[in-house]
Amino acid sequence: MSTGSEEDTAVSEPGEHDPSEISYDEQRYPARPRRLRPRDQLRSGALRRFAADPRTATATNPAYVEWLVRQSMLKDADVLARQLSGQPSMWRNPYARPDARRAIETTDVWFTAYPISLITRPGEMFLDALGHDELWAAFEAIGITGVHTGPVKRAGGISGWSQTPSVDGHFDRISTQIDPEFGDESAFRRLADVADAHGGSVIDDIVPGHTGKGADFRLAEMAYKDYPGIYHMIEIPPEDWKLLPDVPEGRDSVNLDADGERELSERGYIIGELQRVIFYTPGVKETNWSATAPVIGTDGVERRWVYLHYFKEGQPSINWLDPTFSGMRLVIGDALHSLGDLGTSALRLDANGFLGVEKSAEGLPAWSEGHPLSQAANHIIAGMVRKVGGFTFQELNLTMEDIRDTGAVGADLSYDFVTRPGYHHALATGDTEFLRLTLMTSLELGVEPAQLVHGMQNHDELTYELVHWATTHRDDVYPFRHEEITGGELAQLVRAELTQVLTVDADYNLTFTQNGIACTTASLIAATQGKQRLEDITSEDMPAIRDAHILLAKYNAWQPGVFALSGWDLTGALTLPADEVRSLISSGDTRWIERGAHDLLDVDPDATRSAAGMPRARALYGPLPAQLENPDSFARRLSGLLDVRREHGIAVASQVDVPAVAHPSMLVLVHRLDGGDRTLADAPIQITVLNFSAESIDGTVRSECLLPRSEVTDAETGETVARVDDLQSFPLRLGPYQGRFLLLTPPDPESEAHPITRTMPIIRPQA
Repeated sequence: MSTGSEEDTAVSEPGEHDPSEISYDEQRYPARPRRLRPRDQLRSGALRRFAADPRTATATNPAYVEWLVRQSMLKDADVLARQLSGQPSMWRNPYARPDARRAIETTDVWFTAYPISLITRPGEMFLDALGHDELWAAFEAIGITGVHTGPVKRAGGISGWSQTPSVDGHFDRISTQIDPEFGDESAFRRLADVADAHGGSVIDDIVPGHTGKGADFRLAEMAYKDYPGIYHMIEIPPEDWKLLPDVPEGRDSVNLDADGERELSERGYIIGELQRVIFYTPGVKETNWSATAPVIGTDGVERRWVYLHYFKEGQPSINWLDPTFSGMRLVIGDALHSLGDLGTSALRLDANGFLGVEKSAEGLPAWSEGHPLSQAANHIIAGMVRKVGGFTFQELNLTMEDIRDTGAVGADLSYDFVTRPGYHHALATGDTEFLRLTLMTSLELGVEPAQLVHGMQNHDELTYELVHWATTHRDDVYPFRHEEITGGELAQLVRAELTQVLTVDADYNLTFTQNGIACTTASLIAATQGKQRLEDITSEDMPAIRDAHILLAKYNAWQPGVFALSGWDLTGALTLPADEVRSLISSGDTRWIERGAHDLLDVDPDATRSAAGMPRARALYGPLPAQLENPDSFARRLSGLLDVRREHGIAVASQVDVPAVAHPSMLVLVHRLDGGDRTLADAPIQITVLNFSAESIDGTVRSECLLPRSEVTDAETGETVARVDDLQSFPLRLGPYQGRFLLLTPPDPESEAHPITRTMPIIRPQA
């Protein structure tokens, strides 16, 4: 049998054509070098065995390779899949279509935890603390029915025989095992049991877009079995290593610069530039591609790879359309482990909008956002979760159309990147116009608020990329401030105003690359109230900050969808002084200032750091037990507004109008309390009215959805506040940062048909 590379180069390959005939592929893309044609790439090699020092951490040591395999998520996924295949439990639930309202009815108010920031009892692990009955009693008193644990499985990387730390807050997962720093699987199961006893649920994470540089990536670098198929990674032949940057001692990869990316793309190795570079930082991350150092494979061949990472260098992207389907198997296995073994009810899909990537026409960036493969992959993940009885929500910061289309087949719920920048902008400027434009655009494009998780602060920055306006709709024209403005100009203006108020006029919030602003909800509010430095925020300022915080809670809770908030919200935490986390933010990740440690139950009042080492943040509201004893506290007032939310079923209602307003600080949301069934002709009308300013305002509520002569009642106080006039409007006065939940009672048809008249005296003629 011939090995014959010489003959192969001399003989024309089947399917070649005369150079004068330009094929479609050659017109669309540059011609590919011969070595990249499928015939050469489909050759496979067998595993070779070498005698090696058992202590060496290389592919030549079979013991090391086997150790990596035992650590790998792909291996665990294969074992889990075999256990579930053919079981009747896999056929008991509908799974084809998302069902937002079914998910909401499972759990509609969430606490979003962040493991490394929770202060626990001395010696207590995070999962034990989160599963403590006292905490769930407090949650139940407030009205919280679900806990999103945040990422608690092993994350980071493996170097030799050692694990390396996470580079992105445990969102660079490398194992299905619980990180010992947070507890173990038995603690997680206890958490699920305690939550169930209090009528609650537990929500876990999976990351379908990438992993860390753990065992799976190290085995992929070694070209071991199916592992390279997990990732978007390309082997670069030695003759072209000159195109790759040198990797310094102590590093395992280096980011490509734009010239290197372009050269490798022109030679046909990679698809090149993508639509945007997330976390772009000059000299750190200039492209979405990095090159590895030389790595010896299990076949004895030394290789260098170029791999894709949408996010950080330590987060290699998963390939959802590789012939081995290794990446898909890995992700599905991780999901089934959380749902089946740990007892969770739902999963958050992190970075799930970037699961498809494809070369575009020559000269254009690669197609990486809104790709049909992302929708298909999300359908598979979400369908599998629904098939075993759970639900999913996605963190998808793309255009509204992308959120709509992915949500049509994929996750049951989507994180509210749609209106979150808008309500922050309304508070920063005292003007709700951009928020109203966002809300109406969302309704017109088919993204209902019932499909969204309306979260306040979480571990991430205040996102202000405004992808919808800045990308697909950048040239569309919108009315704004009595003028016309393009989507691109609108995004730029809103970003500039947010940056000025929150980071220039206040020095304790920081911009985070090109993505947004690192802040807490309390520190955002303090900046909008004119506080320039952390030391300017005193106990006397707490009531005004709390009132604005309650306003934002009402905005998020008094509309359809899930309402979510964090420990930073519950305690009124401020940002950390930058000097306290200088080493963490030195690479440009300023989000660490907003992740200060907090003590929900006052279990360790003298602690200055969490068990994971996060410095304690200043908390304006204090721990929950003391708050629940005080009727004016944030937690107690939050409990009241959540009672109103639940009593009237607003979480599964339908939003029908976001009308124009008489005062710029005013926002009006009109809902039908129909449980999502718009065929109900007699569904009650509810109106959420909010004042985003620190001043009292007089305004008028007007909407074509209002029935004249209806009585308007405040659901919190029971007070009748107005009657709808024949112009379908009524006047309303709002105090500073006030929000009102109003109910309409239609007029009695009988009384309208037969109006009551007073008796007339009979006048008798005089004799």
